[in-house]
Amino acid sequence: MDPNIPNHCPGTDSSSAGKVSACQGCPNQNICASGETQLPDPALEILKDRLSSVKYKILVLSGKGGVGKSTFTSLLARVLASENEQKNIGVLDVDICGPSLPLVFGVQDENIHQSGSGWSPVFIEENLSVMSVGFLLESKDDAVIWRGPKKNAMIKQFLTEVDWGDTLDYLIVDTPPGTSDEHLSLVQFLKSTHNFSAVVVTTPQEVSLLDVRKELDFARKVGLPVLGVVENMASFVCPKCKVTSEIFPKNTGGAAQMALEMGVPFLGSVPLDPSLGRCCDEGINFVQKHAGSPTVLAIKRIVENLTSSLQSI
Repeated sequence: MDPNIPNHCPGTDSSSAGKVSACQGCPNQNICASGETQLPDPALEILKDRLSSVKYKILVLSGKGGVGKSTFTSLLARVLASENEQKNIGVLDVDICGPSLPLVFGVQDENIHQSGSGWSPVFIEENLSVMSVGFLLESKDDAVIWRGPKKNAMIKQFLTEVDWGDTLDYLIVDTPPGTSDEHLSLVQFLKSTHNFSAVVVTTPQEVSLLDVRKELDFARKVGLPVLGVVENMASFVCPKCKVTSEIFPKNTGGAAQMALEMGVPFLGSVPLDPSLGRCCDEGINFVQKHAGSPTVLAIKRIVENLTSSLQSI
């Protein structure tokens, strides 16, 4: 068995694909057993060519929902775009069933335009653009009820048909929680490119850290480099009395201790700020409106640590 494939799946390149007990009930069992999946996917060459102009590809991961992946993705993209206007930042929302980035960026009423060069992403700033399945829904209230193969096809379409322009310094990919279809597809597709890595987001309490440990184990098994762990909602500073409170107790040492135990870098902590939630709901640029806030300063320190980690992958 390929050590880079999760234990429950022998992998499509394995001689036992579709033939072991773990394959029972999988909708792709017959295809895997036939050996057809071992043929090169022609879309990989298209994907490789499309993403050849992207310098860094960063997946934002977490094993648990509700830890603020989408919020962190938007802050990371905003800071990268604001600190150097010469750098181009793209954001890809592959949370197929819960696409929230159009709302967070304040562009949920925009439409996607298609040309001979592919889909054009929606531009937030001159050097910041976003693509999401949310732009393809007739109504923002529509539920996306898709099985795994259709999700995978949508991700492949995003990676092969979105025209990010001549150069893109960072492509930041917001993912759903877990270690399932979307994550496996992304890793499979991006392995044909270069400079792809991940940032893992968690909150301090053990119920979140438990799931995030699984996410780090997933990254190790599929050969996905991890730039580091970010601890979101680490504390709350009262805007009036300035007293710091831990909303989520760090009974086991929080994300810093977990990162030490798992052997991955700790990128930093982000405090809880009610103003951030309001800005996300209203699609307002929090980084610009609250430039001197502890949250923005924390994100900027994390970006410094992240860019340093990028040099080592």
